[in-house]
Amino acid sequence: MCEESPLPTVLDLLSDEHARAILTETSVEPMSAKTLSERCDASLPTVYRRIDQLTDCGLLDERTRPRRDGNHTSVYTARLQRFAVALDDGEFTATLERVDGRADDVADRFTRMWEDL
Repeated sequence: MCEESPLPTVLDLLSDEHARAILTETSVEPMSAKTLSERCDASLPTVYRRIDQLTDCGLLDERTRPRRDGNHTSVYTARLQRFAVALDDGEFTATLERVDGRADDVADRFTRMWEDL
């Protein structure tokens, strides 16, 4: 279970069609907010709100991807692997499994390189 979010918060988030669409799309490949907006048929502000909520709950990772023009862009990838709810002896319990290990983004690698100098 997400340590910082109680079960009702996670359930509420996963009941949202835009949050589910973002998780579905980013489980296939990392995507920018703009691409997610187009693929999920949602406004960019809506996508950014859901991205913030999913990231806060540990269900989505943000990575930095360099572009050919020398700039960079943020892309997002799903961390949710499995979510299960059980009812046992009058109590709901939830299990949340995330994809192990966050891949380093360019900024993290650069920071480590700089610190090692």
